[in-house]
Amino acid sequence: MKAIISTAALSLLASAAWAGPTCNVPEAQWMKEGDFKAKLEAQGYQIKTFKVSKGNCYEIYGFDKAGKKVEIYFNPANATVLEQKS
Repeated sequence: MKAIISTAALSLLASAAWAGPTCNVPEAQWMKEGDFKAKLEAQGYQIKTFKVSKGNCYEIYGFDKAGKKVEIYFNPANATVLEQKS
């Protein structure tokens, strides 16, 4: 029984480790998707995929201005970077 509980606990911890950040910003305060994308593209990002993450943050997959592949989570209200995976 202890083995089952330990396995379940480890599974939950592992899935939490892979989850992105959580944004607690009311949707009415979010930047418009078009404005957000335009701001990032002006900074040199190439956005291949844009989505709202499970944690209600803006998330992009694409390339930075150096052409390096990136996955980035942003605060949807002000476009500050919350977490970046390269």
